[in-house]
Parts: sequence; structure tokens; C-alpha cells
Amino acid sequence: MQNKLKVFTWHIHGSYLFYLSQGNYDIYIPTKPEKTEGYYGRGETFPFGDNVKEIPAEEVKYHEFDCVVYQTNNNYLVDQYEILTAEQRELPRIYIEHDPPRQHPTDTKHVVDDENMVLVHVTHFNRLMWDSNKTPTRVIEHGVTDPGAIYQGDLDRGIVVINNLPARGRLLGHDIFMHARKHVPLDLVGMGTGELGLGEVLHPQLPKFQSRCRFFFNPIRYTSLGLAICEAMMMGIPVVGLATTELSAVIENGVSGFIHTDVEYLIDKMKLLISEPQLAREIGTRGREVALQRFSIGRFTNDWETLFNEVTAKSQTTAAQIV
Repeated sequence: MQNKLKVFTWHIHGSYLFYLSQGNYDIYIPTKPEKTEGYYGRGETFPFGDNVKEIPAEEVKYHEFDCVVYQTNNNYLVDQYEILTAEQRELPRIYIEHDPPRQHPTDTKHVVDDENMVLVHVTHFNRLMWDSNKTPTRVIEHGVTDPGAIYQGDLDRGIVVINNLPARGRLLGHDIFMHARKHVPLDLVGMGTGELGLGEVLHPQLPKFQSRCRFFFNPIRYTSLGLAICEAMMMGIPVVGLATTELSAVIENGVSGFIHTDVEYLIDKMKLLISEPQLAREIGTRGREVALQRFSIGRFTNDWETLFNEVTAKSQTTAAQIV
């Protein structure tokens, strides 16, 4: 029996790490007592399996891995030099870019410029907008587990799922949310919602919690395709959102959801969904069909297993040639 690949990375996005961990490989994450970014360990929010293994940061240098996955500039510019050995830094390397460029939408050069790495963009929009230098790129779209068609929609209100929305401002659509909620009943959940929302609902409890809301509203102007959108679609919740970034290539307006750059149009459609529960159910059902085809966890983990095998096989071939 072939041993599972050993992948080293940092705990950056909990939900992404949870979905990544559904694949047939072992993931090793470093920990520090102070639990700074990337060093949280498994935590208690996500039901990680036995294939997600913690290592104290100071002991990472004593372990053998097959591949190193970076997820932030700090991982790449600082962390690797603090906890990885020179030999570990030469292992097959992948960088997951979770976001579109912030400094300039089209002219920002990525921090990675390395022909021997693979830069994985989580959306085609991200790859389109980043200047990825000479680094080979790959798009691996999101994948989420399927809780079933659990949508109920019996509450005449929408739900917004964003962490720290008040602090993140216009980028995440704080002003759009505030405007829309004057016209449509909206609940906000997430960490750091302050007086605007209901606070955090832990990831395992979130599907049941939001399944009762009539629709899911995404006010975010500029980000990657949020996993919360994929999750909502997978449950059969109709999604209303801005036709920006990747979402415009995911939802067919009026068929599998409602998207537009006119906020007043979106408010009208939210009102329509509240007044017509059957329409909401039909649109949510079509959205779920899209999610099952595009965001299945099997496709996602298969894409990652293929890439891990590809980069590690290439490394083994190179090593054999040197010998």
C-alpha cells in the first residue's frame, strides 16, 4: 500500500483547509502557543479528520514532507525561513492565491516569481487579473461538501455571511449591506459583526441555521468567490449578489440566482424572493444543480491530488537524474 503524501502548510483559512483536508493525503500544520496567524493548530471550529496533524513550530525541522504549500505573503517571505530547513525549502512548492490583487486590479505583480513553483489561483478571475510573472499557474476552483438539499426558506428574510464586515468597509460591501437592509430584512452572521449582526455561527452549525432564510445576499464588491456562496448554492439557497469578480461567471441572472451591478435591481429581486417563496425554491434548486456540477468536493480533492502527485513526481524525476 502506497503511503499517503505528506503536505505541509499553515492554517490560514479554516473552511478552505477543512475542504482541502477531504483529500487522500496528510496535512501537517505548525502550532505556536500564542496562536498567531497560521499557527492556530486544528482549533475547535472544524471537524478535521485524523489526516490533519499538528506539529509545534520548533519541531517542524525534524519532520519529512513531500510538498510545501504557501498561502500568504508572510508564509512565503517570513515563515518559511523561520521554521523550515534549507532542505525543506527546496521541496516541491505550491502557493495558493486566495484573493484578487489589491494594489492595482491588473498591474500588480505577484510576490512569487519562480519557474519551479506552481501558483494556484482559486478562480479564473484571479488568474486573469494577477501578473503571475514567470511562475506556472493553475486554477483549482472551490469545492464544498454536500449537506443535501436542506433549504427550507420559511423565514421572510435574507442572510449575509461575512466575517468582520464593519471593519472591512467598502471592499466587502459594508455600505451596500447597510443600504439594502433599510429596504429588505437581512441578518448578518460572522465573527466581528458587532452591533450589526448576530455574531459568529460555527461552521458545522451554519448550514442548518441559514437554511431557513429565504435567500443569501452577497454584497461584496471585490474578492474571490466566497466559499459561503458555494455552500449556500449547494444547500439550495437562492443567491443574490453583485455581478463582479467570479460570481458573474457562476450565476446565470434570473435562472440560478440574481446578479447585477445595480444595487437597486438586487433589492427589487430580494423583495421578489420574499413575496414569492416558490420562485425562491425554484431558483435555489437550479443554483444547487450548478454547485453540484462545479463545486463538488470530489472534483476539488481530485484536482489537488493530481497536482500534488504531479509536483512530487517531477521532483523525484529530477532527483533521479541528478543521482
